[in-house]
Amino acid sequence: MWSRERRLAGLARQLGRPEGIRGRRVGRELNRSNRATVTAAVAATGLQQGQVGADIGFGGGLGLALLRGRVGPGGRVHGVELSTTMLSAARRRYDRDVTAGRMTLTSGRLEALPVEDSQIDGLITINTLYFVENVGAVFRELARVLRPAGSAVIGVGDPAAMAEMPVTAHGFRVRPPDEIVAGLRDAGLDVRHERARAGERAPHLLIATRV
Repeated sequence: MWSRERRLAGLARQLGRPEGIRGRRVGRELNRSNRATVTAAVAATGLQQGQVGADIGFGGGLGLALLRGRVGPGGRVHGVELSTTMLSAARRRYDRDVTAGRMTLTSGRLEALPVEDSQIDGLITINTLYFVENVGAVFRELARVLRPAGSAVIGVGDPAAMAEMPVTAHGFRVRPPDEIVAGLRDAGLDVRHERARAGERAPHLLIATRV
C-alpha cells in the first residue's frame, strides 16, 4: 500500500510539473488524454487568423500546435511553462516558429505571467488550476494580459470524475466550476460555462472575456 501511494504521489508531482525522462512520457500522455479538451478549448477562444494566442502551462505542447494553426502564419503564439523539460522539448519542436517570431516560449508561473499587458486575443490553460493555491492572482493575471474582448478558456475536470482518480488525493486542489466562475467575475471578467464534450462528467470549459 505504501509503495502504491508513493507511486501516486510521484505521478501527481509529474502531472503538476513534468520533468526528466518520466516527464517526457507524461507530456506525451497529456497530449493524448487531453486532446478533446484542448481542441475544444482552442475553438472556444474564437481566435482568428492574424491574432495572438497563448497556452499557459502547455505541458506536452499540443495546444501550441493547435493555436498556431488557428492564428495562421500572420499571427503569433505565446507559450508559458514551468517545467524545464516541457519547455526544452517545445523549443526543439517549434524552433522554426520561434526563430521566425511566430512563437514565443518562456518560463513562467500562472500567478506572474511573463507577458505584457493587453497582448493576447485568446488563451487557454488546461488542467493547471489544481496546482495553484492563489487562484485569485491567476485570474487577475489572465485579465491583465487579455486585450479588450479577448477570451481566456480555463479547462478543468469534473469534480465527481476527479474524485474517483486516486492520484488527485496527492496535492490536487479540485475546485467546483461555480467557484472558478465566481473568481473570474471578481477579476472583472464575463464568464460563460460549457462542457468540452457531451456527458455529465465531461471536462468543464470556463470562457472568460475581458469587457
